[in-house]
Amino acid sequence: MNIVTLLPFIVLIGAMFLMTRSAKNKQRQAAQMRDQMQPGTGVRTIGGMYATVKEVSEDSVLLEVAPGVHAIYAKNAIGAVLDDDEYNRIIHGIEAAESGTPVVPDDLSSLTEGEAAEPAEEKKIDLGKEAAGEKAEKAEKAEEAEPKDAKRDDKGEGDTGAK
Repeated sequence: MNIVTLLPFIVLIGAMFLMTRSAKNKQRQAAQMRDQMQPGTGVRTIGGMYATVKEVSEDSVLLEVAPGVHAIYAKNAIGAVLDDDEYNRIIHGIEAAESGTPVVPDDLSSLTEGEAAEPAEEKKIDLGKEAAGEKAEKAEKAEEAEPKDAKRDDKGEGDTGAK
């Protein structure tokens, strides 16, 4: 056989080998993570629930999902074992003491605390109805600007509309 005809098969087998190798590596890391669980450790299940480990047995884990509420889960249902700092940040909202991350404010007011907050002088726009006098003036100006129609003038002067 020619090597050119075997090349696609060799590439396919190589790709399958690499994929299965990385999958096995991930499974091994997940098993190590689950073996590191000890009572008192914070975990996240694959369903996204955060809990504290109470007991670890061969294939299952007893989790405290709320104070006084316990549930038994399979070890494979544990998605991540969390560090204490991360667990406290997520569950209790407690930040780490030596946090180097900047604090992002929730609103704009904290950004302008140091500056004198003086209201800007702006011309207010009145959105209400105009006074009757102002309307009449505008109507007169509009009439002066428009040329009058000759036919309209003839009907308006002498014709009373009665025939």
